[in-house]
Amino acid sequence: MTPDIEIRAISPEDTLAVRHSVLRKGKPRDTAYFDGDNNPSTVHLGMFYNQHFIGVVTFIENSRTIGISEWQLRGMAILETFQGKGLGVFLVNKGEQLARKKGIKKIWCNARIKAKSFYEKLGFSSIGTTFEIGDIGLHYVMEKKLQ
Repeated sequence: MTPDIEIRAISPEDTLAVRHSVLRKGKPRDTAYFDGDNNPSTVHLGMFYNQHFIGVVTFIENSRTIGISEWQLRGMAILETFQGKGLGVFLVNKGEQLARKKGIKKIWCNARIKAKSFYEKLGFSSIGTTFEIGDIGLHYVMEKKLQ
């Protein structure tokens, strides 16, 4: 990670600034709020470049498999100006480090089609076929088992 980049825990409310502008552009601001955001076990990470908030990711306890501790990765977003520079990798890696410390065995997400290759490079595998999420678009379920 570069010295100008910092990743730290942020509040659920803080996530909305980047989430809304990247993931819910043109929609009401409250659409960038997710179920589980205020759960005590939910982890919100913000990425800051020279003290400017440029990226966000959220990890919510949400197991798809009975008996396995899993986190759902949600709301992964980097401001458009900073996209395509590999910065999202730092956010996901930091989340994986925290997950391992907490004994989480798997991370999964609903990945937009355009993000599929990003997650594959990080070791995620797609499960099944695409599916539609409302007026947001086609997604894949993707997962990564943690060691």
